[in-house]
Amino acid sequence: MAHESTAAAPGPVDPASVPSTAALSPAERSRVMKCFHTGVQNLQTNASYAVDMFSACVVGDPGNAIFLQRLFEALKRKYGGKKAGSLTAFFATGSRATLKKLASQAQWRELIKHGVEIVKANPGDHACLLAMAEACGNLMFLETQAVYLRAALDASPTDPEVNRQCARFAASQGNFDQAIECWRRIGRTKGLAEESEKAISELSVDKTISAGQGMIGRGSPSAARPPAKPDQAEKTGGRAGELRQAIAKNPADVESYLELADLLERDATVEEAEQLLLKALDASGNDLKVREHFEDRQLRWGKHRVLIAEKRLLTEDTPEHRATVERLKAVQLKQEVDVYSARCSRYPENLTWKYELAMRLKAAGNYTEAIRSFQESMKDTRRRGSVSLELGECFQKIKQYQLAMQNYQAAVEALTDRELEHRKRALYRAGVLAAGLDDVDSARKYLSILAGLDFGYRDVAQRLDKLTSAKDKGVEG
Repeated sequence: MAHESTAAAPGPVDPASVPSTAALSPAERSRVMKCFHTGVQNLQTNASYAVDMFSACVVGDPGNAIFLQRLFEALKRKYGGKKAGSLTAFFATGSRATLKKLASQAQWRELIKHGVEIVKANPGDHACLLAMAEACGNLMFLETQAVYLRAALDASPTDPEVNRQCARFAASQGNFDQAIECWRRIGRTKGLAEESEKAISELSVDKTISAGQGMIGRGSPSAARPPAKPDQAEKTGGRAGELRQAIAKNPADVESYLELADLLERDATVEEAEQLLLKALDASGNDLKVREHFEDRQLRWGKHRVLIAEKRLLTEDTPEHRATVERLKAVQLKQEVDVYSARCSRYPENLTWKYELAMRLKAAGNYTEAIRSFQESMKDTRRRGSVSLELGECFQKIKQYQLAMQNYQAAVEALTDRELEHRKRALYRAGVLAAGLDDVDSARKYLSILAGLDFGYRDVAQRLDKLTSAKDKGVEG
C-alpha cells in the first residue's frame, strides 16, 4: 500500500459532482464546497490557509477522499516533509489519550475532528492516522479509511501495527498481494516472524479461493484470472508506461487516466486502479464523466468484495468472516445509496435513478425517504405494479396499514403473469395483511388466488386452512 501523493493541478469543481456531499444538507454542502474552493485557490500561495480550509472540509464530510487528499497535499506543501518538533510531540501524547477516550465511546466523528487538529500539527503521527482510519472504517467510509492507512504507512513503513492494519484492510478488499507484502514487513521485526508466516499462509489460501471464483464481470482483481502470457504482459506494461508518460505531460488527460485504470484493474490491483481514478477525478476538476466512471467501478468492486467474503465464509464459517460479510454488505449498500442519491440530484427527471435509489433506501431501512422516491418513480407506468408493491411494504413497516393495503391492492391489479413472482408476493402480502386487519373475506380471496398460482408458496396452504377453520367455527356457532 505505497502512498502516492496527489500533485494534480487545482481546477474548478462542480459541487453536484463531488462524492459524498450528496449526504449533506444543502446548507452544509454549500459551506463545505465554499471552503474547498477557497482551499484550492490558496493551495499554491498560502498553504497554511489551505490546510485550514481543507480541514474544515474533512470535518464536514469525513467520507470524502478528495477532500482528505487535498488536505494531505496542503500539509506536504506547508511542512515540506519536515517532521514535528518535540513540543508538538509532547502535546500529542495528551491528544492521543483523547483519541482513545473518543474511540472507547464510539464517537467516531468527534474522533476524526480531534484527529484533524493533531494531523495539522504533525502529519506523520501514525498512531493518530490509524485511529482516524479505524473511525472511518466504523463509519463505513472505505475510501478515506484507505487514504489514512496509506498516509500512516508512508509515515512509518516498518511499524508492525501500521502494517497489521494495512494488511487487514487490504485483505478485506480482496487485495491479498498487498496484505501479504505488509505481513512480510512485519516478519522482519524481531519476534514476529512466526506470526507473519502464519498470516501469509492464510492469505495465500484466501487468494487461491478468490481465484477459484473465476472472473466476476469485467474488472475483477487480477487474483481472479489466469496470469498473463509473457508477450501480453510486456505489451500491457509498455502501454501502461506510455499512458503514464502522457499523464505526466498533461495531468488533465482524462482518457489516458481511464485507459490506464483499465490496465491496472486487469493486471494489477483494484486499489491501484481506484487511486488512479481518484487522482484523475482531482486532476479533471471533478469532471462528471470521470466521476460517473468511478462510481460505476465502485459499485462493481463493492459487489466483488462481497462475493469474495461470501466465498471465504462458505469455506470457513467463523464469526469474524460472518462479520466481514455483513460489514461489506453494509458498505456496499451505503455506496449505492450515495451514488444513486447523487445521480438523482444530477438528473431529476430520470425515473430509473429514483427507483434504484428507493430500492436501496428501503433495503437500508429508511422507509420514509424510500416512500418519497417510490412515489416519484410511480410516473413510470412500466413499473407501476412493482412500485405499488414496494410502497405497500414500506407503509406496512411504518405501521400505516390502510395505505399499505391500498398499495397491495393496486399492485395485484397492475401486475400480470409476466411479472409472476412480484404478483405472487403482492397477493401474499395483501392476504396476510387483510387477515391481520380481520378482513377475512379479502384475506381468503387473495390467498386463494395465490394458491391457484402456486400452492406451495411460503405458508399459503396453512394460512388458508386457518381462515377456513375460523369460518367453519363461525358458521357452526
